[in-house]
Amino acid sequence: MTHDEDTKVLHSMGYAQELSRRMGAFSNFAISFSIICILAGGITSYPLAMATGGGFQATIGWIVGGLFALVVAASLGQIASSYPTAGGLYHWSSILGGRGWGWATAWINLLGLIFVVASVNVGVYALFRDLVWSGVLGHDVSAWGMQEQVIGVVLITVTQALINHFGIKLTTMLTDFSGYLIFVVAVVLTATFLIWGASFDFSRITTFVNNTGEAGGGYVPEPRTAVVAFLVGLLYPLYTITGFDASAHTSEETHDARRAVPSGMLHSVFWSLVFGFVMAVSFVLASPDPAATAKDGGNAWFNLFNNLPAPKGLKDVLAVCIVIANYICALAGLTSTSRMIFAFSRDGGLPASSLWRHVSPKWRTPVPAIWLGAVLSVAATLYSPAFAALAAGCALFLYVSYVMPIAAGFFAEGKSWTDFGPFRLGIWSKPLALISMAGVLVLMYAGIQPPFDILINYAIGLIVLLLVLWFGIESRRFKGPPLGAEIAQRQAEIAAAERAVGESS
Repeated sequence: MTHDEDTKVLHSMGYAQELSRRMGAFSNFAISFSIICILAGGITSYPLAMATGGGFQATIGWIVGGLFALVVAASLGQIASSYPTAGGLYHWSSILGGRGWGWATAWINLLGLIFVVASVNVGVYALFRDLVWSGVLGHDVSAWGMQEQVIGVVLITVTQALINHFGIKLTTMLTDFSGYLIFVVAVVLTATFLIWGASFDFSRITTFVNNTGEAGGGYVPEPRTAVVAFLVGLLYPLYTITGFDASAHTSEETHDARRAVPSGMLHSVFWSLVFGFVMAVSFVLASPDPAATAKDGGNAWFNLFNNLPAPKGLKDVLAVCIVIANYICALAGLTSTSRMIFAFSRDGGLPASSLWRHVSPKWRTPVPAIWLGAVLSVAATLYSPAFAALAAGCALFLYVSYVMPIAAGFFAEGKSWTDFGPFRLGIWSKPLALISMAGVLVLMYAGIQPPFDILINYAIGLIVLLLVLWFGIESRRFKGPPLGAEIAQRQAEIAAAERAVGESS
């Protein structure tokens, strides 16, 4: 598909080509792969796996969660192929399930995206503190507390917002680099654990050990049944393998989006599943004492890495590369968040929408939306400073928002939904949609178990707020994305907007 054809598809949905379409297929894959970043959640959430089902949870549980993520990505990819727009989830839900369903999807997805940036940046701070500032440079961080975390997260987020501010080209260069970096570092890290630490006791992978309660260092504070422990432990892969909707959020900046976006989502999930599994196996095999590792709780991976008898120079390089990969992960997450804010505001979904939907004529980026996303993500770390709660909230809210357009498509397919793109699931469409919906119900149950029960407050508050706003105000005010005759009415506006952008470029 040529650039002109991409623009025609966008016009057919009632939108102007305001963003700069600079991304190719690899860049679209790389931005999702960078947000997934197995060097982020695959490391920082490793203690959760060990504190629930031990080595079995970290490896077999990774496969189970990864395969579910692949099913969800395939179902979303089919819809993305039909409707390649920024803020895709919101747009898809609106077209397939009605403007109220789309409006709710937007808010839930936005909250999940804010949690992505917040949780990963808390992880960037923790990794920099423990691996680089302490491990590589030898500084004492024992007295560091919440004040240092807030300062660190603010500085990290501001630099990410500045990079996003100055054009998609710079962001794309970094996420492309991150795509290669994650592959290389994951391979070297895996080899390091296997060469200098592995016992090759493969029974650890096939043996489930319930470490909830004190056996897991109190990471999951209350002893739970093996089934509940396994379900809670699935948050390890599902927190990591999430954010792949970034490929959809950058649809309007991607060439041949109808093919590239589904491909980007599927490949980012598949390769994260494969490389993340092998990496997790190396962690499990390299543990001198799995019971002691589980007992370490939140420090499980850090203690394992710091005590690994590998050359210090190699470990120092790995530590720096891991921090860089996590930084770019959150950078890509902020890109995705800003495009969601832009797309929702473009249809009047946010307060002061005319501000948040503004695109810089010089940089061709949604500058106000970028800075709003940065501020909200920092605020989330103040209300819920615990990494575990932020990570669980990210997985829970994002996957709920993923399934909302899938559920709408399940009922609309073959009825109101007849305009399909080149990526089709055929007879697998509805079975995969059912699996996606059932899986998210399980995830919702796992996501409100201790120590994540703080999310109940988020969930209840969000549901009440959405109901009050929709029935009190938004059902009468919010029109949703253009449909039917409204698309034709926007053609003159589109032409005027694109002329204005062209004259300013």
